[in-house]
Amino acid sequence: MAKGVYISKGLAIATVVVTVSAVSGIVLMIIMYQVQIMERPPQRPPTIAPTKPIPTGPPPTLRLPDILVPESYQIVLQPYLYVKLPNNTDQNATFTGHSTVRFKCMNDTKSIFLHATQLSITKVTVTHSFTAKNIEVRDYKLHGNESNFFEIQLKDVLFGNGTYYDLFTEFEGELLDDLAGLYMSRYTRKVKDEEEDRFLVTSQMQPTDARKVFPCFDEPAMKAVFNVTIIHRSGTKARSNSKTENEETIDIDGESWVVTSFASTPVMSTYLLAFTVNDFETAEDDDKSIQIWARPDAVKAGHTKYAYEISTKLLEYYEDKFGGYPLTKLDQVALPDFSAGAMENWGLIMYRETALLYDEDVSSTSNKEWIATVIAHELAHQWFGNLVTMKWWNNLWLNEGVATYMSYFGVNHVEPHWNIEDLFVLKEVQPALEVDSLNSSHPLSSTEAEVQTPADINNLFTSITYSKKYLNDYKYGNAEYQDLWKSIDEATLDRVQPMMKGWTEQVGYPVITINTITGEISQKQFLLNQIGGHGLIWQVPIRYIKSDIKLMKDMLIEEGPVKRPAYKLTPGDWILVNVNCTGYYRVNYDENNWNNLIDQLEMDHTVIPLISRGQLIDDAFNLARAKYVNVTLPLQTTKYLINETDYFPWESALNNLQYFILMFDRSEVYGYMQKYLRKQVTPLYNFFQNYTENATVPETLTDQYNQINAISVACGNDVPECTTMASKLFKEWRNGTNRIPPNLKSAIYCSAIASGDEDDWDFAWGQYEEATIATEKDKLRYALSCTKKIWLLNRYLEYTLDPQKIRKMDTFSTINHIAKNVAGQALAWDFIRAHWAQLSQDYVGGLMSAGSLIDQVTERFSTDFELQQLKQFQRDYDEDGMGPATRVLEQAIERTEANIQWVKKNKETVLNWFRQESQDH
Repeated sequence: MAKGVYISKGLAIATVVVTVSAVSGIVLMIIMYQVQIMERPPQRPPTIAPTKPIPTGPPPTLRLPDILVPESYQIVLQPYLYVKLPNNTDQNATFTGHSTVRFKCMNDTKSIFLHATQLSITKVTVTHSFTAKNIEVRDYKLHGNESNFFEIQLKDVLFGNGTYYDLFTEFEGELLDDLAGLYMSRYTRKVKDEEEDRFLVTSQMQPTDARKVFPCFDEPAMKAVFNVTIIHRSGTKARSNSKTENEETIDIDGESWVVTSFASTPVMSTYLLAFTVNDFETAEDDDKSIQIWARPDAVKAGHTKYAYEISTKLLEYYEDKFGGYPLTKLDQVALPDFSAGAMENWGLIMYRETALLYDEDVSSTSNKEWIATVIAHELAHQWFGNLVTMKWWNNLWLNEGVATYMSYFGVNHVEPHWNIEDLFVLKEVQPALEVDSLNSSHPLSSTEAEVQTPADINNLFTSITYSKKYLNDYKYGNAEYQDLWKSIDEATLDRVQPMMKGWTEQVGYPVITINTITGEISQKQFLLNQIGGHGLIWQVPIRYIKSDIKLMKDMLIEEGPVKRPAYKLTPGDWILVNVNCTGYYRVNYDENNWNNLIDQLEMDHTVIPLISRGQLIDDAFNLARAKYVNVTLPLQTTKYLINETDYFPWESALNNLQYFILMFDRSEVYGYMQKYLRKQVTPLYNFFQNYTENATVPETLTDQYNQINAISVACGNDVPECTTMASKLFKEWRNGTNRIPPNLKSAIYCSAIASGDEDDWDFAWGQYEEATIATEKDKLRYALSCTKKIWLLNRYLEYTLDPQKIRKMDTFSTINHIAKNVAGQALAWDFIRAHWAQLSQDYVGGLMSAGSLIDQVTERFSTDFELQQLKQFQRDYDEDGMGPATRVLEQAIERTEANIQWVKKNKETVLNWFRQESQDH
């Protein structure tokens, strides 16, 4: 057994006493602690917030982060281009510059992201705006991908909470002829009867090319004030958005230069910034707030007079309706090379010459109307788009749609006798309905996530009382489409937001179906190639008349069918829905109602309102393409045209018959179609014959346009009187006397060249080269595509790659003209495939898109072989992507598939119909 441990008795007693005392103390402490807890409950210790990590790396999307907010830019640019080349001097197509952007930092960061591309950036510094403390730069780089990010990494932190910093950059760039960013252009100027080359510098920033000129926060919501200085060669004038504040001449390396400083701009988006340096002149005095600038020869010839006259009236009209013009001056410049028709840069609007210069001896009425329409559109943008700007490109329609709508009010104010509002359905509604009926269409308002890259953005270049409130609420700021509806609601006390939600956020539009036997009405998304229902429902305002011509109104808010007593008719009566096409939808009827409407047209077409006559035709043709009605129904609607002299129904019919021509002009159907068209158009040609023979002009705008239709259709379908007339006038011109009226030049030139020989083509080409008026050059450029001789068309296609022969801005439209010609379509398709890399890289800039080539060159595609060619083309470029042409190519494939099915189903029926209807001609 183990041995024991022994202690003394005294030690044992002492140990017990100590232990009892200790336990008693602990108990007392617990009691006291509980008392204190009851008197003063403990508080939870504060939670220490985790330190917010400073972001590193590029943003997760292609959008700039919102932690840096630009406030102002100081920009100095020096283009080295010679406007006139000195002897034995090479052109210097470069520019240098420096920029300081002041921005507000909202969150701590050690990196700066903005945009820059195609620039050589040579110096970067960052300083605190008020202490001038330098923030050392660790590194910077340009991202080569489609983000175009310019990334600057710092050694120290930029502090948030609204601290201001200045970013200074020095950079160099190249002045290309790509019509984007800051670019060079050229023209010829007569000096002492000699033609001399002249060069100029100009800009096109929309949508994403300001970043090619200077490093910037290149998004529409990142508005700022711009202070611009341009250093340019002596003998030239520089212009920018604001008024010139100071000019001084300095010496740089023995050369004389001018330093032009401009006043600060209002707060605005980068894409509205503009510059130009040239030797242009103006007919207006320097103290005029409105000036038109153009080539000196054009100014001396008075070609800027009309633009100045209507600009003055339009600006006064818009100021009265929308409030004062926000700037102190308005310059408008006619450029020899420009990718768009015009660009609404705030205070410095750029135009193609054809959109600004008018010569009453050469330009046609349609040229005049185009000039008025474009100027009215761009001036409307000074408020709708510039003063109030969409937040992001997904709401581009807020800029373009509203400006287009307002431009009709403007044109009507300056040219009230034109009745321009009657053309709105033809020019705006019907084309939109056609594009919006494809499965690949998109909602009016896409989400911001769907519009990220420059290519995505390029793809979108698809009531006055409330407008003033909208402008006042969001001036100098950015808006979304919901803000417009809100302004309308508040100004009119109407609730438009719920109704407009479907029209702006859903893809496409409905077809309304009326059954006059049962009285039922229903709606369904209208698609040319229906692939199942999409279950979309719109709130549809219905305006209709019956045989008694009384206008009635209704509203359809469900899919249906629902029965409405008003739509049930007695035999022989008819109903016409969507009177004058005031609603954005198509209408289909039961067969009885269609027949009754057609009978009414043939008995007395004037009973049906004018615009509705054209819309009936347009709806019928598109319903047939979408297989809602038999293909002969729309053809039946054209029979009454033999008695019609108004422009709208004829233009609507010709636009839609163009699809039949494209589908059948390579088949036996076309011969009978031409016979039918000769029969239908001959009375119209005779109606205008006195005007044609006497070279006089019909009184109304629409009659002038319909005279052109009469000649185009008659000559194009070999009406002998027409082709003889065209050839005679063209021959007279070749012999030295051109008495062809300006309105008829395009039609007569085209007819004469189509039936003419190589000498006729060469004569027209010589006239094109000698022409100094852009509108005349455009007419000749189109007419040259009308020849039926393959080798001439091939030669013409080759000319499009030579900027000395065809300007770059005209390359795509010239190829498209050739493709419209049945003899040139296959040639044009082969040509763009063979030269796609060059065309899609060297000839795309600003708002020019290679997608327009694919869209128009493939319009005629309707065979399986052509479909396979399209798909192969898609596969060939799938790896590198098609850029902005991607969506257009998808639409072309979809359209071709629909065409193939349509032709297979309808060819025999169409052949028999035209054969029957052309028997007596």
